[in-house]
Amino acid sequence: MLRGLGSRSAVELKRYITDIPDFPRPGIVFKDITPLFLDHRALRYVVDRFAALARELRADYVLAAEARGFVLGGAIAAAADAGFVLARKPGKLPRETQSVEYQLEYGVDALEMHADALAGGARVLVHDDLLATGGTAAALCELVERSGGEIVACAFVIELAFLGGRERLRGRRVESLIVYDSP
Repeated sequence: MLRGLGSRSAVELKRYITDIPDFPRPGIVFKDITPLFLDHRALRYVVDRFAALARELRADYVLAAEARGFVLGGAIAAAADAGFVLARKPGKLPRETQSVEYQLEYGVDALEMHADALAGGARVLVHDDLLATGGTAAALCELVERSGGEIVACAFVIELAFLGGRERLRGRRVESLIVYDSP
């Protein structure tokens, strides 16, 4: 957990997460983070916690995947005085890209970022709203490493610990504000 984040705050954040059964397919319980975005205090809390982490680790950039990662990623980067790098679905970025395919808990997907987005040696905070099986986060890390960047940490609002995603990020610092140990 982040320094200064007591369990009381994490418990309060859980109030803003809504379970949506059988989305996007039967058997999946989707953790909807959009209610958190509706409350300016909850949103500010999350942005402030991760911006403090980015500043502490001297991140040059925050890299986030579309779509919910964008909502927080840009705000975290701005609050941390860091740049923001977009990771998008294939075909959405206008210049030369790097691409990586990855396995989701319910399929295969791919992410791209501009090939010139990160200079070698850039210090990067990888962010997404949710850590599940770790496929998306591992793909983001691969994009950073292919560019010669250094991952300073991976930061998530929600971690579904029972899916073991942290294992795919072994050797990297992982920070999560809310952890679910069971479905």
